[in-house]
Amino acid sequence: MSQYVPTIHTPNSNENNNEHIENPYISINNKVVPENSISSNLNQIEKAVKVANSQNLDLALIGNCSFGALIDKKSCIKWCCIPRFDADPIFCSLVRKSNDSGFYDVVVENFAFSEQAYIKNTAVLSTKLYNSNGGGVEVIDFAPRFNMFSRPYRPSMIIRVIKPLGHCRIKIRLRPTFGYGWGAPEKTRGTNHVRYILPSMVMRLTTNAPISYIVDEVLFEADETLYFVFMADESLRESLHDVTNTYLDKTIEYWQEYTKSLAIPLEWQSQVLRACITVKLCQFEESGAIIASLTTSIPEEPSKEGYDLRFCWIRDTSYIVHTFNKLGNTKMMEDFLTYISNIVSGSLERGGFLQPVYGISLETKLYEKSMYRLAGYRGLGPVKIGTRDYKTIQNDVYGQLILASIQMFFDQRLNKPGDIHLFHKLEGLGMQAYTNYNKPDCGPLGKGSIEDGKIYTFSSFMCWTGCDRLAKIAKSLKIPLREHFWQESANKIKEEMMERCFNKEKNSFVSTWDGDDVDPYLLLIAESGFTKIDDPKFIGTVEYLEKKLRRGKYITQSPESISASTTFTLYYISCIAKMGRKEEARELFENILNDCTPLGLISQDVNLETKEIWGNFPKTTSMVGIINAAICLSKPWESEI
Repeated sequence: MSQYVPTIHTPNSNENNNEHIENPYISINNKVVPENSISSNLNQIEKAVKVANSQNLDLALIGNCSFGALIDKKSCIKWCCIPRFDADPIFCSLVRKSNDSGFYDVVVENFAFSEQAYIKNTAVLSTKLYNSNGGGVEVIDFAPRFNMFSRPYRPSMIIRVIKPLGHCRIKIRLRPTFGYGWGAPEKTRGTNHVRYILPSMVMRLTTNAPISYIVDEVLFEADETLYFVFMADESLRESLHDVTNTYLDKTIEYWQEYTKSLAIPLEWQSQVLRACITVKLCQFEESGAIIASLTTSIPEEPSKEGYDLRFCWIRDTSYIVHTFNKLGNTKMMEDFLTYISNIVSGSLERGGFLQPVYGISLETKLYEKSMYRLAGYRGLGPVKIGTRDYKTIQNDVYGQLILASIQMFFDQRLNKPGDIHLFHKLEGLGMQAYTNYNKPDCGPLGKGSIEDGKIYTFSSFMCWTGCDRLAKIAKSLKIPLREHFWQESANKIKEEMMERCFNKEKNSFVSTWDGDDVDPYLLLIAESGFTKIDDPKFIGTVEYLEKKLRRGKYITQSPESISASTTFTLYYISCIAKMGRKEEARELFENILNDCTPLGLISQDVNLETKEIWGNFPKTTSMVGIINAAICLSKPWESEI
C-alpha cells in the first residue's frame, strides 16, 4: 500500500486570490491539531507523518446537484459517477484493489506535503501540493453550479485549475474506466483536447497544457496557470480561460448566496454550513431526490458486507424535511417534497403500497448485482449496484411519507401547497398504515422477515404517526368527519401499542410487541408526539437503551457491534438535549464532530477501537443529524447580540 501525507489546511490569505479560504487546522492521522503546536519545519512534519492505508475516507466532496466526486488530500479524484449519482463510476479507485486506473490526479515530483480547504462557504476545493524544495501548485476543483437563463445550470463537467506556487514539475494522470472497473476507454486527440470514448458516452478534456504531456503522462514544468475542463464531448464556445474563470466566479457566488439564505444556529456555524452544503450536494436536483450516500459498498465495519446507498430511502424523508424547515431552506425542501408527492401519486397505481426505497428518478426496480471486477474498499468486496431493500416490507414507510408531506399543508411559503386532492392521495397511505400497524414486517433495521412473525414497535409507531397527522391535515382543511375518523384510528393504534409495546418489567418501550429488546429507533418516539419528552415511559426507554446500546460516547445498533452509528448517536444527542441533559449532550456532540474528517464530513459508522470512520460516505442523515443537534444545543442568537 502506498503512503499518504496528511493535509495541512491553509490559513486565510489573500495570496493567490484565496481570500475566502476557510480557517486553518492541521490534521495528522485524522486527528485535528492546533497549527501553532507543530513546527512549520518540513522535516518535523515528515517525522510526524505515519504510514496509513491508501484507501481511507479522509475525502472532500465536490458536485453540482447532478453528480458528485470524492477527492483525497493529494487532489486525486477517487470516486465519481457521471452523469448522475447512480451511474457507472468513471472514477472508482476508491474501491479498486490496484491503483492503475479509475482516477484523475496531479502528481508533484518529490511531493512533500499538502494543504487543503474549501473556499469559504462553497463546494469549491483548494488543494496545495508542495515538493521538498518548497515549490508546488494549487489545484482548484469544482463542478459548475449556478443559475443561467433563470434556471439551474449543472453540466456534467469537472473543472480543474492548476496555479504555480514556485518551481515545480507535475504530471497529469487522467484514467477513466467503464463497466464498474472493467475497461479503459479508447483515446483520440485534437489540438487542445483529448476524447475518451466510453460505451455510453464520450468525455472530452480540453486544456491549455500540452496534449502530448497529458496523453503520455509526462512530467513538465508548471510555470503558468493551467486549465482543465473535463466534460461531455462538446467544443467550448468561448475561450478556455474565460469559461473557467466565469464558471468559477459564478459557482462561488451561487454557494455563498445559498449559505446566506440559511437560518443557522449561533454555535458551530462552520460545521452546520458544511453539513448544509454536503446535503445539498447529495440532492439530485432534477427530481428533488436526496440520496442516502454518494458511494456504494463501503462496509460499516470490516466483518460486514457493503450496500449501495445511492438511492432515496423513505425513512429519511421526514427527518430531512423537518430539519431543513428549521433552517428556512424552502427551495431545497420544496424540491424534495415534489419528489415525495410523485411517490405518493405513483403509489395509487399499486393500491397505496409503498416500498422502502426508490431510485433518484422514481425507479421502483433496483435490482441488486455484485460487480466482482472491483475488489471493493480495502478489498472487502464485492462492489454492489442496486439494492434488495426495494423488495422488503417495512410498514413504517406509510407514516414516514405522511409525516414528510404534512409540511405542504401548513407552510405558506411553498409554491405548491397541499390541497384536498393530495389529502385524498395520502389517505390511501393512511389506510395502508391502519391496515398494517399490527402486522409483521422486516423491521426498521431491515434484518427481520415476515416469516419471523415479529411486529416491530417502530413500524407500529410510524403507522400511528401517519393516522395522527392525517387527522391534523383534515382539521386544517376543515373536514371534520375525516378528522374524527383518523383521530379515532390513531387512538386505537396507540391504545393497543401501550398494552403490547411497553415492557413494565424493563420500564421501557421495546423493539417488538411483547418483546424485551431495544433498538435505537425508539429514540424517535417522543419526537413525533407519541409521548412527551418528559413522559416517565420515554425516560425509562432512554435509560434502558443507554444500558443496552450506549458504548462510551456513542450509540450502537446492537450490543455486539464493534462500530457505532453516527446517525443514531446524533439522534441520541438531540434527544437527551431536549430532556434537559444539555451539558452531557454538548460533550457528546463535540466528540462526534472530532470524528468528522478535517473538512467536516462523516460517514455511517465510527470504529469504537480505532475511531476510524467506516461506511458509505458521506452519510446524508448523519450530516442532517449534525445540523439538527447544533440547532438543539446552540445558544440563542439573542444571548450574544
